[in-house]
Amino acid sequence: MKEVHAKFLRNIALIGHGGDGKTTLTEAFLFAAGVVDRMGRIEDGSVTTDYDPEEIKRGISISSAVAPLEWKEHKLTFIDIPGYFDFAGEMPGPLAVADGALVVTSAVSGVSVGTEKALDYCLKHKVPRAVVINAMDRENADFYKVFDALKERYPSVSFAPMMLPIVSGGAFKGYTVPSTGKSYEFTGKKGETKEVPTDAAQQGRIDELIEALTEAAAGEDDALMEKFFDEGSLAPEELAKGLAEGTAAGDITPVFCSAAVPCLGASNIMDFLIELFPSPLEKGAAVGKKLGGEEVRRELDESAPFSALVFKTLADPFVGKISLLKVLSGSLSSDTSFVTVSADKPIKAGSVSIMRGKKLTTVDRLVAGDIGVLTKLQSVITGDTLCAPGEVFSYAFPEFPRPSLSMAVFPKNKGDEDKIFSSLHRLMEEDPSFVISKDAETAETIISGQGEMHLDVLTHKAASKFGVACELSDPRLPYRETIKKSIKAEGRHKKQTGGHGQFGHCWIEFEPILEGPEFEFVDKVVGGVVPRSFIPAVEKGLRENLPRGVIAGYPLVNIRATLYDGSYHPVDSSEMAFKTAARLALKKCTEASPVLLEPVYKLEIHVPDEYMGDVIGDMNRRRGRIMGMDQEEGGQKVTAEAPLSEVFKYATDLRAMTQARGNFDKEFIRYEEVPANIAQKIIANAKLEDEEE
Repeated sequence: MKEVHAKFLRNIALIGHGGDGKTTLTEAFLFAAGVVDRMGRIEDGSVTTDYDPEEIKRGISISSAVAPLEWKEHKLTFIDIPGYFDFAGEMPGPLAVADGALVVTSAVSGVSVGTEKALDYCLKHKVPRAVVINAMDRENADFYKVFDALKERYPSVSFAPMMLPIVSGGAFKGYTVPSTGKSYEFTGKKGETKEVPTDAAQQGRIDELIEALTEAAAGEDDALMEKFFDEGSLAPEELAKGLAEGTAAGDITPVFCSAAVPCLGASNIMDFLIELFPSPLEKGAAVGKKLGGEEVRRELDESAPFSALVFKTLADPFVGKISLLKVLSGSLSSDTSFVTVSADKPIKAGSVSIMRGKKLTTVDRLVAGDIGVLTKLQSVITGDTLCAPGEVFSYAFPEFPRPSLSMAVFPKNKGDEDKIFSSLHRLMEEDPSFVISKDAETAETIISGQGEMHLDVLTHKAASKFGVACELSDPRLPYRETIKKSIKAEGRHKKQTGGHGQFGHCWIEFEPILEGPEFEFVDKVVGGVVPRSFIPAVEKGLRENLPRGVIAGYPLVNIRATLYDGSYHPVDSSEMAFKTAARLALKKCTEASPVLLEPVYKLEIHVPDEYMGDVIGDMNRRRGRIMGMDQEEGGQKVTAEAPLSEVFKYATDLRAMTQARGNFDKEFIRYEEVPANIAQKIIANAKLEDEEE
């Protein structure tokens, strides 16, 4: 692929609802540009950007993938981003480097949740965007119904239709360009067109739209606005200029139509993208910060010092780590050296490539504004800034969504515990919205992500990429035990075995602690009834057995143990004997009204107004308490407290309850006593597990 100047580059992300055709439209772009000889099919696993075995098996996009192509002296790099909500972590990185976004929606299913989320993100972050109403070849496709729904859902957004579909006999035959009044009919397998007369029905729609289009375009330039007021119209070139400026500024949202499967409209959309979408030059200087907070500006200029932003990392078992990046200043070639904030020792770039799907192609260099790949950068992670030695700084990088569901992961084969941790850690570099940790209390390996499908995919990736077979289960919930009243307990251990025996004897008062440390040991022995040398053994015996609890095997907390009496044998007493005596005394806490404690979490639930009743009713059924409700943009923020056991899989349930429009954050706040009827079931299950072991 030939090198092009930044003004001829277009970096465009495809976002939207899962299943609305982003991947197929990307394939249509590649086919129309002659990059692939035939259109791949998702059903056959032959599309360029869905190449991972899990993507092929499931028939959905799981990971973002890039697809650069050449089109009319320009280089267009499309980034196909998954639309399923379990893979929301794939969106922030690509959108941080894209110069614009295509929001793909279906002409059949209309404005779905994924469409709304994609548009909301673009509007919030002022990302230049356009909407593609896809699947115009499908039965019941209705461009105008979807267009009207967009305007109704976003009344303040200026949607500018650049293509009006021509439908005849239920077939998508061509399109009309309202801004020029010209109509085109599809003639070839790559969406080639020929100009045809505009029929009366289309002319009527043009007349309805042209004034709104002209007003939107004129609003971007004072001179154009003045001419529009004076003459009531703009010349075609003035209209085109105003639409391009409005699109680049994020004030105008062009709307296109397409049928991706038969590759109709793809080439025409690329023409519009070149005309309307901004090049990297139009974004202005990139701004970073040094560790001390000092601002650094880098112009998108090939002569400036090199800098780049890593927006995606891939873990390939054969190639190694693959770092996808965008050059923000200077240029990148094989002999370029750079540093990062975390690794200030210069790193040599090595081989520079572009990536199309899974295929890597070596290039001589990447210029400012271009997207490419470096491999085997072991110390570089997603979000890192690469910069020329001498001035270390970092560009801002968006936050990834916080995990909302956790599961325990176990190896199917004994001895693979360490392999699981290392392989999943490599996948965490690939997907920062996924977190792996070790639970010190239960010794379980815990993985956390955006949903059940997300975690299931990751474990299957660990098996296919790294040969580590594993399975998921609900993690053991971190219950605690405590006591509610004080008791005095005797621990007496006596054993005669011929020769020296074992003897340890202690009296310990156990009492609950309302505030303070989880465990406190007090020595009140007088008169040497327990020798000084054995008192630490009593404390050690208690500490070693507190994690096993007294009723269900959970850690015993919020307890004070006061050693106040005991006895010893001058020959048979030992540290081990007194540790055992302490354990026996601790067991008698079953007489101190022991109870189970459960972790309680604070939840901040963000939900549209229409789902408030369902969410509040559901939270009450989960033993939750509503602490407050606040109006916010797009709906309400509900603050609640609920036991972890009741909201363990809340991410899945909330998604179903709100048609994926709701989301939440949670954080641990305290432990509370488990209701007696629920505690009985937990204790019974714990005893059953002990018997099975």
